[in-house]
This record gives sequence, C-alpha cells and structure tokens, in this order.
Amino acid sequence: MVNRLIIAAAGSGKTTYLVKHAMQQLDSVLITTYTIANELEIRKKFIEINGCVPHNITIQTWYTFLLQHGVRPFQGVVLDDKIRGMILVNGKSGKKYDGKHGPVYYSEKDYREFYFTNKMKIYSDKISKFVCRCEKETKGKVSQRISRIYSNIYIDEIQDLAGYDLEIIKSLLKADCNMMMVGDPRQVTYHTHNEAKYKKYLDGKIQEFIKNECKKIECIIDTDTLNDSYRNNQNICSYASQLYKEFGETGTKQSKLTGHDGVFLVKPDDVNDYLEKFKPMQLREKRTVRVNDKYPVMNMGESKGLTYDRVLIYPTKTMKNWMTDHTKKLKQKTKSQLYVAITRARYSVGIVFDYNEDICIEGIEKYR
Repeated sequence: MVNRLIIAAAGSGKTTYLVKHAMQQLDSVLITTYTIANELEIRKKFIEINGCVPHNITIQTWYTFLLQHGVRPFQGVVLDDKIRGMILVNGKSGKKYDGKHGPVYYSEKDYREFYFTNKMKIYSDKISKFVCRCEKETKGKVSQRISRIYSNIYIDEIQDLAGYDLEIIKSLLKADCNMMMVGDPRQVTYHTHNEAKYKKYLDGKIQEFIKNECKKIECIIDTDTLNDSYRNNQNICSYASQLYKEFGETGTKQSKLTGHDGVFLVKPDDVNDYLEKFKPMQLREKRTVRVNDKYPVMNMGESKGLTYDRVLIYPTKTMKNWMTDHTKKLKQKTKSQLYVAITRARYSVGIVFDYNEDICIEGIEKYR
C-alpha cells in the first residue's frame, strides 16, 4: 500500500492530475472532498476527459462519505435509535442554554443532545468525532471496512479538513488501502469544523500533522509534482509566493503575453478607467467594500477554484500594510484570502492602492 500527500500550488491542475491518476486504477476508487462545488468540479473533469465517471469510481463529499461509511454502519455501537441524516451547522452545536457568562453546551456524556437534534439528525461539526468514537469502540473496524470497499482513497482539498477529521485520516493511513491526499495549504478559506483537537494543525499545517502525528506510518510527502501553475504567469506566481515563503517559489507553464501582464498598483482615481480598459473581475473581502457595480464582483474567498484573465483586488488595510512591509504579519485567513485573490488571474492582477510616486513595491508595477 502507498500513502502520498501532494502539496499543490494554485492553478497547478490538481483536479486534472487526480482524475487522470484515478482513471488508471482498475480496483475500486473513492474520491472525496469537502465542498459540494468541488465535488461537482471533479465530476465535470471526469466527463471532460473521459465522457463519464468510470463504474469503479465513487465521488462523494466528505460529510456524505462519513455518514454512509462511518456513521450508519456502526451507529448501533453507540445508540439504539436510528440516525435520520445530518444537519449542517456553522458554529458550535449542542447548546444547552444561554448562561450568565455566555452559552452553555451539553457534554459528550449527554450523547443524544451532544451529537443530535431532537429529530435524531447528527450535527455536522460532531460527525467526525462520532465516527472516531465508533472506530475506537469497534477497535478499528470502521477504517477496516472502508479499506475493504475502496482499494484507493483520494482526498482532494485536504487542507480543509480539521480536528477529528485528521484522526480519521490517521486511521485510514494505517488501513489496507492506497491513500492520496492533495491540497494547497495556502488556500485555507474553509474548515469542516472548529474543534480543539489537533488545533495546532489548523490553517493548512497538514505536512506537520503527517510528520508529527503519523511518523510511524509510511507516507510520501510530494512538494514537486504540482508546484507549477498552468494558470498564472511567472510575475503573478512570484508575487503570490512572497506570502508563503516557506513553500518556495511557484513556477509556471503559462507564458502567453498580452501587453498587460503581471501585478499592478491602480490608484482609486484610475479604477473606472482600468475596469473599462481591461474588464477584470473585482475581488473584495466582503460585500460592504465599495466597488463599481457596473462590473462583475465577487468576494475573495468565494473565488477559490475559479480562473479569470484579469482581476482587480480591493485590499484591506492589513493587506496594504503587508504589501509595503513584509515584516507586518497577516492573520492566516487574511493571508489566504489575498493569496487566493492574486492567483485567480491568468495575465494581470490590479491592486487598488493610493500610492505616491516614491513608493516601490517588489514585484509590482504602477498602472500609470
């Protein structure tokens, strides 16, 4: 059995790589990923390359996978009642009441209220913990059963998994199947849940998790195969790489010249002219940021996985501070948002910035 973690740069074609690799397998394959959008993108890529999804390949979101193979076959280990599906929650579930100093939550000893609604739907932030409980109670039968069903397990967007998800990953790495995990730790814009377990590995530290918590399990860490972008030109790759110097500089396989290529500072007074001339997608942190409503706009986090010829970014104050002084630290979410925004563009990135003529930022030209 071979376990592999592949660290992929933005635009490196990881979905194409994963799909082509899966198509080479004759045995059963599971491909799982966190978001519905990415599941659909994987299906779309199979149809684009192969015309259909091969009969031996199953594609599921992470929650669907856990519910089907971790919860339902083993729910009797923990309780007698039938689990009637899952309910998606954004925050912490299982609130008991609002106390004087904030909300009070049920503890795990009150397992019905802790894990389930009164209609016996399991909370999404507790589903991986429930699966881990079943794995422990059955002495590993959950992961053993999964590995008998699927000889090959591929996990896309591995950086989105957190908390007890990582414990499930650890169990599957020990199981009798081939594991391939692919993701970009620089693009952590979502988490499956916010759990204290393995909190130090949040924000894309999947390599550290494998090295520290799975050191007795053989797993290849591959940082080379998907380190070149097919989307961004080299100027865009080089500037985005400054946000995550620990991963080194991303290369490129995209060399088309359009006459307006690279990263540019755009003064606020020039924004309308820039929009009219280049028709970029406007990217902002949130909807309260003022933009030109005559042109398309999207939040930075929502643009993950998408590609545009050109983008125009409306940076936050902390992003601007980092641009002029890299010793200024960015919060992980902010850094990831900026990285995602920059790497959406094939040819040019405009950044709205009210600069003076003396300013000089490495890797960025002035629009005028």
